[in-house]
Amino acid sequence: MSFVRIDESTARTVASKLLEIGAIKLNQKNPFTWSSGWKSPVYCDNRLALSYPEIRTFVKEALAAAIRKNYPQAEYIAGVATAGIPQGALVADLLQLPFVYVRPKPKEHGMGNLIEGKIDAGKKVVLIEDLVSTGGSSLKAALAMQEAGFRVIGMTAIFTYGFEIAEKSFAQAEIPLVCLSDFNYLLTEAVEKKYLDESQLAHVKGWRLDPGNWK
Repeated sequence: MSFVRIDESTARTVASKLLEIGAIKLNQKNPFTWSSGWKSPVYCDNRLALSYPEIRTFVKEALAAAIRKNYPQAEYIAGVATAGIPQGALVADLLQLPFVYVRPKPKEHGMGNLIEGKIDAGKKVVLIEDLVSTGGSSLKAALAMQEAGFRVIGMTAIFTYGFEIAEKSFAQAEIPLVCLSDFNYLLTEAVEKKYLDESQLAHVKGWRLDPGNWK
């Protein structure tokens, strides 16, 4: 098991709400530049959802429900820095589970921690991300948790682009990933709500197939 799809109603609602508040932006004429250097007609910043109490609550409850259903044995929640930290803390509070978070690299002063919070070796942990693209940073955080002695039983995320490289990487790492919504549901909602027309839809679909060479 690698990618686990959430139910259609949740997936469409999440995509719709993220579009509504501009957490997901679409722009073909002036594409966004990712840190990888890729040009993209899509930009996703789910941190914006934190500023909308109703949407923040919906996302929190959906993440918690996904964990209850897919990882009922979870004993810890871990947020992946930085955007997964607030989401993870909200979910851990709702589930009444201990919370830690994982830095992208060890702290350069003080205790030099990579993981902040109490480390309980052998405890089953679920990591929370706000977004999965290629999956590299997410799996790096999972590895850090494993090296600290935690048993990583899975990861949940608000949104994934569904890149093949990410699916393969999670499968190879044997870490299940549950996502509230994904690129296909985003496109469905974007067309239905007229963020995209049919010709634009084809162009955006082409980006997902080969993002490194998209023009």
